[in-house]
Amino acid sequence: GPLSERPLMEVRLGELHTWISTCDFSPQGLLGAVQKAWNSYYAKYINVRRGGPAGISMLLAGYCLLSYSWNYQHFKRHRWRKYH
Repeated sequence: GPLSERPLMEVRLGELHTWISTCDFSPQGLLGAVQKAWNSYYAKYINVRRGGPAGISMLLAGYCLLSYSWNYQHFKRHRWRKYH
């Protein structure tokens, strides 16, 4: 199919720049991309007949890593001011 309709994993490295230029970076386009990614994740890992804890555990692990990365700079600055 057309390059703009291919998923990222099917795009060749040489076509990546062209594929990115066809993406919609407006707020509605970004929201649609996030919604599509969430629906894909949900269908693959959460909403399955014999689902295990993998989907939920990946979601929780991602949240923990994201939360730590947001707070890491705050901890680093706070410790620096306290001891120096």
